Amino acid sequence: MSPATHPLARLMLALALLGPVSRLDESVQRAVQGARRPAFEGIMRTASGTSRGAFVLGGLLAVAVLGGPAGPATARVALIVLAPVNLMVEGLKWSVNRPRPDGERRRSNSSFPSSHAANAAGLALVLSRRWRRLAPAFWLLAGLVAFSRVYLNRHFLSDALCGVVIGVVLGGLVLDWLRARGWSWEAKP
Repeated sequence: MSPATHPLARLMLALALLGPVSRLDESVQRAVQGARRPAFEGIMRTASGTSRGAFVLGGLLAVAVLGGPAGPATARVALIVLAPVNLMVEGLKWSVNRPRPDGERRRSNSSFPSSHAANAAGLALVLSRRWRRLAPAFWLLAGLVAFSRVYLNRHFLSDALCGVVIGVVLGGLVLDWLRARGWSWEAKP
């Protein structure tokens, strides 16, 4: 085993990289918290609320009923994408157990990664593939949801960014897997 592949060497490298990320998180947190204004509180709370389970399920029910012939398939695909995204996020939350920026320390609700950001990104991926013209709006909303979690002091920047990456990467893998099995619910380019 070479020194570069030794597990201790990899652990030390990972720990060395955490310092700068942690400092950036704290710096961004201070800047965002210092810039909070009453006029934005309602917008950020509303954006954050759009990723709650009841809102997402209600929205997917609306997609299934009002989304035309592909509506039910789109809603099913979204649920199929969100299942592994949430399993991954919850597993990481339990494993990492990072305290939230506001000081909350519960393993079952730890800060890393942001499930709101992961779900918003996964949904934006699915919906933007179905309604391509609305893709910028879906991604803007996903970005607003992710930022709202930092703004509301519930997540650090790296929590939100990693949540987005999980939603996009895992969502993309699930969509590729579904396409390989003949699911064709997406809009034609």
